[in-house]
Amino acid sequence: MRNAGKSCTLVPSMKEARSELVRINDKGEAHPIGNVASQRMRAREGAYRMLPAPGHVIFMRYTGEDGRRDEDDGAIVKLSGEITQPGTMCDIISLVAQSGWGGEMLVFDGLSARSLFFEAGNVIGAQTTVDDERLGMIMYRFGAITPEQHEQILAQVESGSRFGAAAVELSILSQEQVFKYLRKQSEEIAFACLGVGDGTFFFLNGFDDSRVVARQNVSANAILMDGVTRIDEVKYFRQRIPSSEYVPQLNAAKEGAPPAELADVYAAINGLLDIEDLGRETGRGEFQITKDVYALLQSRHVLIHPPPMAGGLTAVVAVANEALRLIHQEADSQGKGTTLRAALVSFAAGAGVYDSLFSNAGPDEGGLLNADATAKNAGLVADADDAELYLKQMLHEYVSFGIFSAGATMGEELEAKLKSDLSPALARLQPQG
Repeated sequence: MRNAGKSCTLVPSMKEARSELVRINDKGEAHPIGNVASQRMRAREGAYRMLPAPGHVIFMRYTGEDGRRDEDDGAIVKLSGEITQPGTMCDIISLVAQSGWGGEMLVFDGLSARSLFFEAGNVIGAQTTVDDERLGMIMYRFGAITPEQHEQILAQVESGSRFGAAAVELSILSQEQVFKYLRKQSEEIAFACLGVGDGTFFFLNGFDDSRVVARQNVSANAILMDGVTRIDEVKYFRQRIPSSEYVPQLNAAKEGAPPAELADVYAAINGLLDIEDLGRETGRGEFQITKDVYALLQSRHVLIHPPPMAGGLTAVVAVANEALRLIHQEADSQGKGTTLRAALVSFAAGAGVYDSLFSNAGPDEGGLLNADATAKNAGLVADADDAELYLKQMLHEYVSFGIFSAGATMGEELEAKLKSDLSPALARLQPQG
């Protein structure tokens, strides 16, 4: 399936800041420094009016050679600004809703662009360049279509049909279902706008009505309430469920039935489906399933496990080695490498459980482990079913001590930096959430 794979849990990575730089010389001539800046300027060939603005901001809009703002020169910018943290757009959308404005809200996040179309304080439609937010992927993520059906519909789309119309033509979905998921898409795009933490926004006074596929009537205030709740709750959920690839499993030691409102989700948990899969299987979507599984974790009806690592035991060692490489590079750069290595040797010897795991496997002069030998040793020490869990636990503790030792040797500031830089690796090594 072209797009219906595992969805990305995080937004597309931001390009380096320098790629957007433009330099203005003392003659007032502007020259792009970065490739992104160059691409954007080439796409805007023409005559622009430079409007008054604060000294650290340049605001130009297209007018053509006459310098006058005409109807054909593009919609008027009614509101614009920078986004510096998640939730910034809550205040902006609240203002638009309370003022009852009509127009298009554009939100740019790196290379991604989203549009919300407003009328009288309501969102009547949305557009996105993010693959996971397109209508077909929304339908797939909420369990309305299968990968095979998605491919069928895309084949029709390539012939010129809209995705929703093609789904109806192929008798895969009804018109009512398509309309329902168009609304769901608008909501998901709006929630994504609220979650943007680094970008820009523009509210344009008007839009081309033909760009709205099917008019919805989604309350902006309702979106704000749900969106703020999501932002707040996700902070708590991620402490125990780091990503949608984590797999819930029923807790056999827990007696008694789960709360009635979670019975359907509880029944769908089989220890194989991850959070994203469950959202699709139940039709509840990733966020709601994350919320439900979190509640089941709190009641101890389920346990949560990190996703199986592709590549098996050697892949687990590879993740640990990447973390160890960074720790040792920091220590070596400050002349503390020998001290760090001695501390790790002492830790491994004192624990009394690393002798077998590291037998003929290192660590080498750079502090790294032989992946094949370590994986083989883990298979000998633990049962086949438990080898990955055992290896993750041992290497998680080993890397964690390395971070602690680096901090003790080189200062708390470095320890905090390493914790931040290596949190993704530690999350992958975490044996159980």
